[in-house]
Amino acid sequence: MISAAERTSLVAEAERIIRNGSKSFRFASNLFDQRTRERAWLLYAWCRACDDLADGQTLGHGAVAPADPERRIAFIRETTNRALAGERVGVTAFDALRVVGSECAIPRRFIDDHLAGFALDAAGWRPRNEADLLRYCYHVAGAVGCMMAIVMGVSPEDEDTLDRASDLGLAFQLANIARDIVEDQGVGRVYIPAEWGQLDVADREQLAAIARRLGALVDAYEASARVGAARLPFRARWAVLSAAKVYGGIARKVVARGASAWDSRTIVGKPAKLAMVLGALVECGDRPAPVDRAGLWTRPR
Repeated sequence: MISAAERTSLVAEAERIIRNGSKSFRFASNLFDQRTRERAWLLYAWCRACDDLADGQTLGHGAVAPADPERRIAFIRETTNRALAGERVGVTAFDALRVVGSECAIPRRFIDDHLAGFALDAAGWRPRNEADLLRYCYHVAGAVGCMMAIVMGVSPEDEDTLDRASDLGLAFQLANIARDIVEDQGVGRVYIPAEWGQLDVADREQLAAIARRLGALVDAYEASARVGAARLPFRARWAVLSAAKVYGGIARKVVARGASAWDSRTIVGKPAKLAMVLGALVECGDRPAPVDRAGLWTRPR
């Protein structure tokens, strides 16, 4: 059992982590009801810690390819297993997982799927084709979308809504990949499929063409995700649609900047985010256009 005092302390530390690790997600999470917001922060803290450990970075910044990736992945797996077994491990982010995993009965398959993405990075993996890229995006972000859906009250048996939640994670990760092509290549990470051609980060016209291709995928998976968002409780729906607009906005801004998109980091400023939140509020009252998932990549069952 966890005491109220320990839970309060973990939530406070998780809020600090998300405040420094993801301004966009922190911004959108304010729209959740308090209980959902706290649980989303707790889950984010674990995801952020795993990512930081695997990538040799701090709160998503200053990535340096670690010299001991396999040992780091082993630590992540072992500490995650201990937390899910109910053990107080003394590492905030993993104790946060212990709490949210227990409170929401997060299916273990999504946790394992997420950890598999870090193992791919540790192995120096690169996608061969678009399906490989989307599989990677599922592991590092789509599985998180599924876990967040569970936190918001989606049943583990509601496979279609979970597919839509996965789609939103895919859209988020594809936007990140488009924005960070040059930065990722600098630490030895290449997420552009080999079948798309030999990547040359000095060729900004090539990068702009790649960004357009990624942007089209973002639009397709984001459209599917909106169908699932419409099934959520009002405040969760508002938060999810706001996050979709912000991350989709990043991808669209990268595409709009063309060859200059990697001269500086592409961001969505606070005034634009506020406008997107208002737009999402309006959208909450609309019925999304039906989107058939035929032809879209689907997470493994």
